[in-house]
Amino acid sequence: MFRIMLPVALGACLLATAAAPTRTPVLIELFTSEGCSSCPPADQLLAVLDSQAIVLGEHVDYWDHQGWRDRFSSHANTLRQESYARHFGIDGPYTPQMVIDGAVEFNGSDKRRALDEIARERGRVQGEIRLSRVTAGLEVSVSSVPRSADVMLAFAQDSGASEVAGGENKGRSLRHVAILRSLKKIGTVKKGTDFHQTVELPADTAAQRVLVFAQEQDQGRVYTAAMLER
Repeated sequence: MFRIMLPVALGACLLATAAAPTRTPVLIELFTSEGCSSCPPADQLLAVLDSQAIVLGEHVDYWDHQGWRDRFSSHANTLRQESYARHFGIDGPYTPQMVIDGAVEFNGSDKRRALDEIARERGRVQGEIRLSRVTAGLEVSVSSVPRSADVMLAFAQDSGASEVAGGENKGRSLRHVAILRSLKKIGTVKKGTDFHQTVELPADTAAQRVLVFAQEQDQGRVYTAAMLER
């Protein structure tokens, strides 16, 4: 019995490995909040897109006074979204808002638009990022960007869930993916040059996603992105 089942199980394992999705170096940012009743569909969409691109769920804090404080919220995320609002020339931040490669923004629940924009951005990726674990931490290499860009390092909680006890989503069970916990600039890559840097990785990031992306200064276009393989 064992001899018969082993090849079948092995074949199933190989099939699953071959079918594993590969994320393209397109960055999807979702500005969301557990206090916003329009956000859960967008959170669910981000989970679907997680297999196709590099995603970040950025929970803002301006809903926290509406009856429920989102434990994943950050004022830094709100400031980043406000900067995008100025960049895109819109009235102000809103939720759910999806931003793809710093180039377009739209309602974060719009699946058709999201898929169209991802397909469009796949052909516009410019530059390459290589990430590898070394004894000293994380080795980051960036090359072939068309213009000077900020090299950004992000740590994201893989997933999270909440039982909402107040506010617009009271009584709902909400689940999230790629919850942004930290974002910082680690350097600048110039056009026609390569960027190399080794960054220390805190011990508590072992279970987190580690992402790096190159974004045009003043929060413009994201040229390329990468996520460290576990």
